[in-house]
Amino acid sequence: MTDLRIEAYVIPAADLGAENPLPIFRQTQQNMTVAIDPSVAEEDRKYLGWQTSYRVLPYRIQDGYNRAKKPRAFKAWVLENEILRATILPEAGGRMVSLFHKPKQRELLECNPVFQPANLALRNAWFSGGVEWNSGQLGHFYLTCSPVFAARIRGTQGEPALRLYEWDRAKQFAWQIDFHLPPGSPFLFTRARLINPLDTEIAMYWWTNMAVPELPGTRVLCPADTALHSADAIQIKQISMPKQDGVDVSYATQLPSAREYFFQIPDGQRRWEAALNADGSGLVHTSTQRLRGRKVFYWGMHPGGRRWQEFLSVPGRAYLEIQAGLARTQLESIPMPANTAWTWTEAFGLLEADARKVHAPEWNAAWRAAQTALDTVLPQNQVDAFDAAAVASTIQAPDEILARGSGWGALERRRLAARKKTDRLPAELSFGEPSSEQAPWIALLETGALPERSPDDCAGDFMVQPEWEELLAESAQKTAGDHWLTWLHLGNSRMERGDAHGAHAAWKTSAQKRPNAWALRNLSVLTSRKSQKTETVARPGVPEAACTEACELLEQAWAAGPKSAALAIEYATMLLQLNRLTELNALCKSLPESLRENERIHILSAFAALKTGELKDIESLFSREFATIREGEVTLTDIWFDYHARRIAAAENITLDESLRKRVKRECPPPQRIDFRVINDVV
Repeated sequence: MTDLRIEAYVIPAADLGAENPLPIFRQTQQNMTVAIDPSVAEEDRKYLGWQTSYRVLPYRIQDGYNRAKKPRAFKAWVLENEILRATILPEAGGRMVSLFHKPKQRELLECNPVFQPANLALRNAWFSGGVEWNSGQLGHFYLTCSPVFAARIRGTQGEPALRLYEWDRAKQFAWQIDFHLPPGSPFLFTRARLINPLDTEIAMYWWTNMAVPELPGTRVLCPADTALHSADAIQIKQISMPKQDGVDVSYATQLPSAREYFFQIPDGQRRWEAALNADGSGLVHTSTQRLRGRKVFYWGMHPGGRRWQEFLSVPGRAYLEIQAGLARTQLESIPMPANTAWTWTEAFGLLEADARKVHAPEWNAAWRAAQTALDTVLPQNQVDAFDAAAVASTIQAPDEILARGSGWGALERRRLAARKKTDRLPAELSFGEPSSEQAPWIALLETGALPERSPDDCAGDFMVQPEWEELLAESAQKTAGDHWLTWLHLGNSRMERGDAHGAHAAWKTSAQKRPNAWALRNLSVLTSRKSQKTETVARPGVPEAACTEACELLEQAWAAGPKSAALAIEYATMLLQLNRLTELNALCKSLPESLRENERIHILSAFAALKTGELKDIESLFSREFATIREGEVTLTDIWFDYHARRIAAAENITLDESLRKRVKRECPPPQRIDFRVINDVV
């Protein structure tokens, strides 16, 4: 018998905090440059890097969290039969946080005991554990820490099933995942559907990420004799499984640093991946053929990798991820034709195999033993048969809406109706009614003018969809809509589609209509991009004249207010790059206490202290707790090593040179709390 019910899922949780009010614009180049080793076959090169450059608008960055956790009762939907119990959180991107095997009394996933956001996702905030569904764009997806829709549907045998769905604002498509747990089934099935309602092609991305416990002896198996590996996240090459440089990379605890491997499953071979413990048992994942890619990710045994494990959870917990995607790797998107729907089925369950065979040193024999065990409990024809049987339920209307996501899908439906456009969004995906977040855009749609607000307030939610840019342009020509906010949003939309000249004109007009920090800051971003090929503000290599002009614009933005933490960080970063340390110190001292205590302000102040030799002002940094350190960021250890190099140089009256820096890395290991390096860079 299958049951679907709501339960309180209570765990210690950090508050997400407020969203960053500043728009983060996409990179100038939409394709990521990928260095490809000659070992990679021509057929695997076609889409590497295609449409994978960072983009986040119209979503806003979620960086207001900290590490203060208190009990929170998430609303969890539990799907359960005689064998499995799945726990899913619509409030947190639809994350499946638990898959519990009742007869074995065993959790199959890494069930994180806390909710702790960290800086790993497209919008910054991300949390580890369970099964995550990443769609649309390279990275942990936009809604990983946001609510999505949930609905009750009927499964293939009339049993209750759960549907998750939402509208993707960045690329304008709908996605859906139906969770099925038939009576008596030892496997949970999910049937995914992506719907492109546009008359144009979409660069599509999808990866299902499954976190499982990393235990001594855990081995990841996949039916592939080769894998693609990116040692430095830039160059990708082919290796033979399972050994690289003499290390068996199928065992997580044998790797010295963070690694990821994309298995090259041959066409025609069954697609599956498993993480099996020393006793030969563990989670297995398999799918229909559309889900082509398979990957494993390890944090590695480096102190920084171990730090990340406890940073994302609690001490003593460690995980690895097995993953499945539409493309061969995560360094690519694939073209989804106009007016198309893609579907596939995935299955999750316990695999029990002969430990001696699946841990055999001969790779081919090991994965074949696991596949034989999988074929016994869930043959491929059963997966295909379920996929065919679930077609009807995939397009059925829900019996009940269980949880509500955002109002942006409802707004898109309203726009289509108002503009007399064909609504190709499936009727069975009910987005309800718009909420207060969409109110300004509804007013623009219905009255032809975007309502004005004070520049002292947040500029509101962004819309960069081409159809909304057209409406904004029309609004700007009307008396009611010819104001600073219309021109600000019009500039945002132009910038996002690559029209820097048009964005500059719109933001200049916005600032002229009414002085406001939002337009001045955006003009600073645009100025700092001169001669650059990235979107980052104030990086080395920007001509100093452009930096100076950009800094002056940030100074004007700061004076205009409101004085947000995000703006303070950008302004302080620019002052630091230009070595305007006196102004930087004055800015930091002038900040209200809440902003002065921001961890990024402390980091910038530490860099300034290094430049001025005020080493005593840095020491307190090393005992602080940091929440927003980015995956791959080595800022704190850079400060640590520079601090000690300068200290030793002064104490021993020696030159601060490369030899001393190498000595410091050997003799002055950083404390674990600030060591987020995932590679071994000791020389």
